[in-house]
Amino acid sequence: MNDLISVIVPIYNVEEYLDSCVKSILLQTYKNLEIILVDDGSPDKCGAMCDNYAEIDDRIKVIHKTNGGLSDARNAGLAICTGDYISFIDSDDHIHPEFYSILINTIKEHNCDIAECDVKKVFLNEKTSNIIPDNHDTSVYGTEDALCMLVNDNIIYQHVWNKLYKRSVVDNIIFNVGKTNEDEFWTYQIIGNSTKIAHCFVPLYYYTQRKGSIMGSGYSLKRLDALEAYQKRQEYLREKFPVVAAKTESSVFFGCYYAYKATVKWLKGKEKSRSKSIIKSYMKNISLGKESLINMRKIDRIRYKLSKNPITFGIITKAESLLGIGF
Repeated sequence: MNDLISVIVPIYNVEEYLDSCVKSILLQTYKNLEIILVDDGSPDKCGAMCDNYAEIDDRIKVIHKTNGGLSDARNAGLAICTGDYISFIDSDDHIHPEFYSILINTIKEHNCDIAECDVKKVFLNEKTSNIIPDNHDTSVYGTEDALCMLVNDNIIYQHVWNKLYKRSVVDNIIFNVGKTNEDEFWTYQIIGNSTKIAHCFVPLYYYTQRKGSIMGSGYSLKRLDALEAYQKRQEYLREKFPVVAAKTESSVFFGCYYAYKATVKWLKGKEKSRSKSIIKSYMKNISLGKESLINMRKIDRIRYKLSKNPITFGIITKAESLLGIGF
């Protein structure tokens, strides 16, 4: 199998995790890799470590750039990659030795554009077993089914990094720079470009839990980037996949509802007031049709109806926040 896989690894301030990540890529059973390490102006020893890796393996290319954030680093890798397939690995995570062998074989066997695997959450220095079932389950989905599952967080999630993509579905779609929820802005477009997506029900990607990571940090106004992503996603679906849009139109409401509860629970002062104002600006444009309301759970229909009144909306979200409902 001669297909080249480009592996793009954005790197910033992960000195403690980087060796595990890079070694897991170098030890892949699938060898035809172009490994692009993007040093995003990291203030620690990561830049020097990247150069050392390049000296011991000629598959590695290193980009040193000024800090521009995760999306900017991924875009820098996309700009120079030459592979037939593209993969993104976060630099504080690591992968199973069979990650690429299984995913590329799955793409070819099922004639798919994207293959993804299950994710296992791990902690630093936690030992992970390389033993996997010989015959793991795989399901294949068409574009509309995959998009519905993505929006509903069911089997297929917005994660960029547990997937392998044919280059043809990724080309010309770059990441939105400066957004905290960058995957939310990108993944639906890639799935929309595809015809079939395969999911392998086996954990091959090890997602490290750490306090200093972007998504592991405390709740803040930047998390509201997700609401912009949800809104843009629905606009995209209405234009290109109206059947999917009709089935998922409540997704922006649920995103706003959770964000409001999180705001009540964790934010204070001016940041809290600003967050509430932003969420309400999104909510005022939400109007769900009868079909969406019928398909909701009864409790969610009640939540939606109460959200139309600022007083009752404030009461129910505060009560749920205090009780920890939905977190």
